[in-house]
Amino acid sequence: MVSAGELLLLACLGFAVAARGGFSQTNHLVTDPQTTQVLEIGTNFTAICMIINTTEVTVEDLSWKLSGTNLPTELYTKLNESALSVTFPITSDKPEWLCCIVNKPPTSYVALNGGKFIYGVHLQKSYPPRKPENVSCMAVQENPVLSQVFRCEWAAVGLQTKESPTKYMLFVQVLFSRTYNVTTEETHAQIEFEDTYPFFMHLDVWVEAHNKLGKMESEHIGEDANWFVKTKPPSDIMIVSEKIFPTSLVINWSLPIRGVYVKLLFEIRFCVNGSQNWTYVPRADTAMEIQSFRLQNLQPDTEYITQVRCKPYKEGYGYWSDWSSNATARTTEDLPKSKPDLWRTIAEVDGKNERLVRFISKVPVFSNGMITSFYFKILDKNIVGNDSLLWKSVPLNVSESSSGQQEISVLQQIHLADWKPVRVFVTASNSVGKSPKASLFISAKGRELPPVNKLKVWSDGVKLWLEWTPPNNTDVSEYVVEWAAGDQMDWQRESKKTRLTAIKGQLKEFVRYNVSVYPIYAGQIGKQARKEAYLEEGTPLEPPFVRLSGKPGRNKAVLVWREIPLEKRQGFITNYTIYYKGDGETHERTLPSHDTTYTLTSLTSNTKYDTYIVASTIRGSIRSTTHSFTTLKYAPGEMESIVVGVSLSFLFVVVLTMLFCVCKKDAIKENLWPRIPNPGESTIGNWSPNYPVKAETTKENCLSGISVLDVDVCDGKSVFEEDKACLPLKKDKYLSEEHSSGIGGSSCMSSPRQSVSDSDEGSDMADTTASTVQYSSVVASNGYKGQTPNPHPQQAVFSRSESTQPLLDCEENPDVMLQEGSRQSQRFNQTADLLEMEQEEGVEPLDFCPLEEESEQATPPEGQSAGGCSSYMSQRGGYRPQ
Repeated sequence: MVSAGELLLLACLGFAVAARGGFSQTNHLVTDPQTTQVLEIGTNFTAICMIINTTEVTVEDLSWKLSGTNLPTELYTKLNESALSVTFPITSDKPEWLCCIVNKPPTSYVALNGGKFIYGVHLQKSYPPRKPENVSCMAVQENPVLSQVFRCEWAAVGLQTKESPTKYMLFVQVLFSRTYNVTTEETHAQIEFEDTYPFFMHLDVWVEAHNKLGKMESEHIGEDANWFVKTKPPSDIMIVSEKIFPTSLVINWSLPIRGVYVKLLFEIRFCVNGSQNWTYVPRADTAMEIQSFRLQNLQPDTEYITQVRCKPYKEGYGYWSDWSSNATARTTEDLPKSKPDLWRTIAEVDGKNERLVRFISKVPVFSNGMITSFYFKILDKNIVGNDSLLWKSVPLNVSESSSGQQEISVLQQIHLADWKPVRVFVTASNSVGKSPKASLFISAKGRELPPVNKLKVWSDGVKLWLEWTPPNNTDVSEYVVEWAAGDQMDWQRESKKTRLTAIKGQLKEFVRYNVSVYPIYAGQIGKQARKEAYLEEGTPLEPPFVRLSGKPGRNKAVLVWREIPLEKRQGFITNYTIYYKGDGETHERTLPSHDTTYTLTSLTSNTKYDTYIVASTIRGSIRSTTHSFTTLKYAPGEMESIVVGVSLSFLFVVVLTMLFCVCKKDAIKENLWPRIPNPGESTIGNWSPNYPVKAETTKENCLSGISVLDVDVCDGKSVFEEDKACLPLKKDKYLSEEHSSGIGGSSCMSSPRQSVSDSDEGSDMADTTASTVQYSSVVASNGYKGQTPNPHPQQAVFSRSESTQPLLDCEENPDVMLQEGSRQSQRFNQTADLLEMEQEEGVEPLDFCPLEEESEQATPPEGQSAGGCSSYMSQRGGYRPQ
């Protein structure tokens, strides 16, 4: 059994020699697993694990772990059978555990030692300290003498970690005296001298940085104690102006500290009130212990601000004090040294050959006092006399210019004829005197000298820039750049060599400026070259207002919109885009910026449309409200045209119809109202040309009350057998095809019927008989029963005629005809009985006579036997076509 003391793991920790450091390699025997070691980041670290007092564990059973991760075996080095080392770089600043582990320990050893086969070391990382730099110290004046507090600061160099922070120690050594020090983790510190500040004594100052990996010292500063002094600024600053010296000011001040401690030199600076451009007095003029100084070459009637500061007199010693508080004074007035800036604006007068000219002026740049008035004179060549009488005093009435620096005064406003040139003079006056004279020549209209060429204006977001080329073959003395927006305008003058410049005034964003350049020829103004520009463009503030011009049509509508007001545009309108929607489809049209109307075409009739317009600049767009309209179902005038066209067409048809009726009245009458033959005027006896004319009998011998019309034989069913027996005519003769009448009795006034043999031609017959009715008559020579027969019997003759008489109801309606036939059969029987009674009583029967007086009785041909009674025979099987 192996005892617990027979096994020991050693970790031998070694540092590699740093190339830039002064550390030597050291080895440490580690037996406590809680040992901590600080390592330098960026170096290599070597650890050794040794096995002692046992043979059960070998080097092959050992391994290294860093923060629980096995280190690669390539980093291992086998020193002997009982020692194993590992070497790896220190790259991160994170603290880690390095452990040496036995992989396969004997079971008995595990039981005796509780499985404790791991030994290790805690590694902390850090950076070595670096030398502090830029050490500076200062002794600040807080009382009438310097303070006993000595303050220093420096710059930390290099990196540090939380586990091993860098600390600093400030050392101040007074020569032939004591050394003061203080420790801090900051980059500044202060010490306090005993009694008073050591004036005129030598001081040695340095800073030491140190941490767990070592220490470093800064450079030593060895200087006189006055070299570190910073006094208070001069006090009691006072400025005196002298009336007889309008261009100078006298400055007085008090010393901040007595000269027995520190000798001082001074520095003075001044500027015009409101300006940030300081002017410094040369140090050579103030390199002495003084308490007053005269400022010269100043501007009269100008307010100046002055400041003074001081430092130890020796060059390179000490620190400048802070600047003193502002001291302000104004120089006295003097005669104006520059002339006024004279300009004009010209506006055309409608309906008149004249111009409205307004003369304006700025006060002189070097007015040397407050300008109280202008003296204005117009020189007209047509006026003869003393020019001095034309001078006019104009009180100063100024308005702020767009630049905000100079003021503009309106001198006079005149109406000037187009053909008339004038020259204007002006001077400015203050309390001391008048300025030099400025002049301006106004040419006659149309006689101005040439303008500049190729004017360009653009913005860089901060300023408006202008570029031009000079006029050709002209001598320009200077240029005037003018800009105006609304009621405000301003101008500036440029030298004759200027080709590129920027507007110096304070311009506003989203405002359109009219920028003009005028060449000046010895006081005479040339023609204007003009451009419009924005310092910065934006999205319009107000949308265009869109509406319809008039009423919409059937397939088109005219849209008009109002331009956005100039002050609301905030930029140049690049285009308009019209959107309109109808029938579920959205259409758009892009128009140029100068358009204010557009006609929508190809619209659908009787459809509602929603439309709006979008105005765009280079910075954005704005949309108008939606305007709705509905197209007409008919175009304007279309309904009237349709009504007029239909009315005219109807009138034309009516006129044609009337003319046709007039021209064809007989045919129309014949078709619409056919002529019906009058039975009373019938000449049926004359129908057969071979039948002789019967002797006219008296009407008394005729039985007018009994007519064939009363015995209507419309159908074969209405004829009784007894009636057939009384017919003397031969049956076969009258029923033959040659003598078939094709119609019934003439008294029926009916249309012809179709015979049985001709039933296949019934349809044709129906068409032909619709317009033509055939009438027929069978004439016999024997007369009625009981009459004496004619000694010359004649053959019965069949005769027919054509008539346009329409068919009777009995022919149109066969069912009605049967009922009528039944009733007429009864009437026919009654008539036959009456005739028989008359014969029995000896009454002579009446003969059948024609209704017309012109009736002729045909004589039957020879050999034809006459029947006993004269009557019509009923048709069998219908009518036969003729």
